[in-house]
Amino acid sequence: MDVFEERCAGVDLGKIECKVCIRVPGKGKRSRREVRTFSTMCDGLLELRDWLMANEITRVGMEATASSWKPLHYLLEATEGIEPWLLNAQHIKTVPRRKTDFRDCEWICRLAAGSGRRPRPAGR
Repeated sequence: MDVFEERCAGVDLGKIECKVCIRVPGKGKRSRREVRTFSTMCDGLLELRDWLMANEITRVGMEATASSWKPLHYLLEATEGIEPWLLNAQHIKTVPRRKTDFRDCEWICRLAAGSGRRPRPAGR
């Protein structure tokens, strides 16, 4: 999969916490990945947004499940320089290998980085 977006993130949201994987340029031609866990409370989401901005992330992919995506999506939508992508859970449910939150956020990050066109949005 060709990488079109150099600085992107993938978020796996839960009710209490979210796992976030960022992909940024590393040494040479390699990219650097980092995964962190944040609370889904207001302070945690603001800390997440600040971390994304500090790493100059331009695109954030997240899975649309239940309504847990709404607070983060609206926060990022209001943040200049970050483009939130809401991905349909039906289209990304086939995570390679064993399913974990850690692997989910990495997979969502890969999808956000490697797609040249905007994914079909999920219903709000």
